[in-house]
Amino acid sequence: MKKLFRGINVVSISVRDLAAAKKFYAETLGLGEPLYDLPEAGWIEFSTGRAGGGNLSLVQAGPDWKPSTSTTVVLDVDDCHAAVEELRRRGVACEDAQLFPGFIVFAGFDDVRQPLADV
Repeated sequence: MKKLFRGINVVSISVRDLAAAKKFYAETLGLGEPLYDLPEAGWIEFSTGRAGGGNLSLVQAGPDWKPSTSTTVVLDVDDCHAAVEELRRRGVACEDAQLFPGFIVFAGFDDVRQPLADV
């Protein structure tokens, strides 16, 4: 059977405060200027840095929105331990890097625990 999908275009994260989330992702995480900055539409989209990889968007949450614990966004880094140290220097609450033997080194950080992973 021919593959229907070619990859991920964008993953969206609902946020309560679009302006604060934009600043966090652009400046604190260092994703830079958004590709699309449409706060009037409740949409801000960033490149995650990988050519052909998926983007990450912030979407204005509705008034009854509750944070999800079942959605995970994994951001690739060259060195998870170094990324954790740098994020902590930037004031981000991070878990210690953990090894899943034979597969991955990962760590969660707070903006709703978005994980980092060595690839």
